[in-house]
Amino acid sequence: MKKIYSGIIGLGLVAGSLSAQSQNQSKVNYPETKKVDTLTDYFGTEVKDPYRWLEDDRSEETENWVKRQNEVTFDYLENIPYRNKLKERLTKLWDYEKLSAPFTEGGKIYFFKNDGLQNQSVLYRRESEEAEAKVFLDPNKFSDDGTTSLAGMSFSEDGKKLAYAISEGGSDWRKIIVMNADDKKILGDTIKDVKFSGISWKGNEGFYYSSYDKPDGSELSAKTDQHKLYYHKLGTPQSDDQIIFGNSEAQKRRYVGGSVTEDNRYLIISARNSTSGGELYMMDLQKENPELVTILDNQDTDSYVIENEGSKLFIVTNLDAPNKKIVTVDASDPSPENWEDFIPETEHVLSPSTGGGYFFTEYMVDAISKVKQYDYDGKLVREVELPGVGSAGGFGAKKDKDVLYYSFTNYVTPGTIYKYDIENGTSEVYNKPTIDFDPEQFTSEQVFYESKDGTKIPMIITYKKGTQLNGKNPTILYGYGGFNVSLTPGFSTAMSVWLEQGGVYAVPNLRGGGEYGKAWHDAGTKLKKQNVFDDFIAAAEYLIDNDYTSSDYLAVRGGSNGGLLVGATMTQRPDLMKVALPAVGVMDMLRYHTFTAGAGWAYDYGTSEDNKEMFQYLYNYSPVHSVEAGTEYPATLVTTGDHDDRVVPAHSFKYAAELQDKQEGTNPTLIRIETNAGHGAGKPTSKIIEEYADIFGFTLYNMGFEALPNELKEITKD
Repeated sequence: MKKIYSGIIGLGLVAGSLSAQSQNQSKVNYPETKKVDTLTDYFGTEVKDPYRWLEDDRSEETENWVKRQNEVTFDYLENIPYRNKLKERLTKLWDYEKLSAPFTEGGKIYFFKNDGLQNQSVLYRRESEEAEAKVFLDPNKFSDDGTTSLAGMSFSEDGKKLAYAISEGGSDWRKIIVMNADDKKILGDTIKDVKFSGISWKGNEGFYYSSYDKPDGSELSAKTDQHKLYYHKLGTPQSDDQIIFGNSEAQKRRYVGGSVTEDNRYLIISARNSTSGGELYMMDLQKENPELVTILDNQDTDSYVIENEGSKLFIVTNLDAPNKKIVTVDASDPSPENWEDFIPETEHVLSPSTGGGYFFTEYMVDAISKVKQYDYDGKLVREVELPGVGSAGGFGAKKDKDVLYYSFTNYVTPGTIYKYDIENGTSEVYNKPTIDFDPEQFTSEQVFYESKDGTKIPMIITYKKGTQLNGKNPTILYGYGGFNVSLTPGFSTAMSVWLEQGGVYAVPNLRGGGEYGKAWHDAGTKLKKQNVFDDFIAAAEYLIDNDYTSSDYLAVRGGSNGGLLVGATMTQRPDLMKVALPAVGVMDMLRYHTFTAGAGWAYDYGTSEDNKEMFQYLYNYSPVHSVEAGTEYPATLVTTGDHDDRVVPAHSFKYAAELQDKQEGTNPTLIRIETNAGHGAGKPTSKIIEEYADIFGFTLYNMGFEALPNELKEITKD
């Protein structure tokens, strides 16, 4: 297929802890949040929703509430004595050159580079291997504050045209701009109001993209549930774009995508109502009036066409193969009864790619990468020798290439790019970042612990070598547990600062993820969602029982579905952690499906409208509805963006309001609302650094540190 670019501190700590702890025992004066008498009847149960007015993201009242909350939050954060030191260290550590793997289009070589602290990475071009690289496209010039980002791009077949998408303020709504690659002039083909879309060219004539009709209500939160696939022919107005799929009630789907095979022969169409499971269709573009041909007519499985050789299609599927396999079929009759196994299912989850006339199969073995190379006859050529234990990715290139580039990383190794000789199977370092961080000082270990029901869960724990396991190490436990997403080892510049401070970083592979295939994912969905929370709670208990940390020094963190994870576990076990850090979380489980494309998450969650049992289950763990008066909750810093149109900020607003109203004791419950920011993609470097300085500062401060742990160590030495 075409590639689309889209106790360690001793007595000194104790003294410091007590001092800081006492400073935090004064209650924060929160802004008043009005309550309204809103009741909704769910199968005979009346549920109060006093903060529903905060769902109106266009109202002046909500805007004023955001301003008042931010004033209180930033006043608190500014008084953390080492906040600026954290920001300085984050800035220094971030300031290193970051390069992407090169790729060739139209005989010219392109790559992305960030000098270090640029808000957005810049696209460079070389005329040849020997030529000087020059700036081709600089997203930093899209807006003055760096909040408009490059959100996907695709070159025409001859490389002479570039279609690229931009996101403004982190929004999922995009514009597609078309550029002449030779002289970089913008063509009059800008496509507006595009959402959840790739860009796939048909030769040099035009491209396919997807979008919804613009909602009548709020662009930020109004429901969008009928996705359409369009074809744009260059030189014609957007109003003339042809609708390929999705323009009828019979074809009403929430997510529709289209991609053209590398030989421009077939258009492959996916149609889904949820984030899991989908139909699969194709069109033969060689025909004058191509008809829609059904490959899969149901949404019970996940399948996609990865490659073709003439009329022979190669399909990746989990049909009768929960860990995925690759099958082949002729396009003349592509239904499943004609499928033949090409690369069979194994005990490990398959993530394949193609490059240089070969298939590369990445397998997750306990969340760690193993890669094998196969030819087009399905014969194993070799197992690719990787540089170490971690995550490898990017084994993709056009068919005619003899080299490809892949990246390798783990929790203590910054992402390094390797050049791979496809025929010989040898790797050499292409780019190794020069960063002010010594991986040799740190270690990662994988452990397996038991969840509540006895299920074995893997977790990777990273910390500084020589750390004493005395229960006093500041620890961040990070999780996700949903949507078939796998958390594999990866380097984080921000978390390096945490590790430098003697912090422990623990990442469990919870059920609901994709680490062990479809069965693992399904075990954390709908009426089994509590498994995910139990897995996370058990991870915390393991860290405490084995003296990595204690409840006084434990923070839990997660974003999006991971924000739900944090919200649910901190309301179920507020005694377990000292700090909670839910980011852009799904917090109102009774109403999530009424916003934007939220109903598409029903495969994982179910909805409150399904039946009484599903409503009751959601109601029981929904973070917004689980906050109880008179309970001491951990110190909480809720983070969100005011332009988040995926998980609308109302989730976080309502959750913060509930906590502020009902929190017992003096632990702060604050909300940090990033303005002109969305769900997270495309966030400028400057804002990322500021956010992490606030998160780490808030966490350490509420664990009782009056100075940074490293500074306290020095005091102890003296």
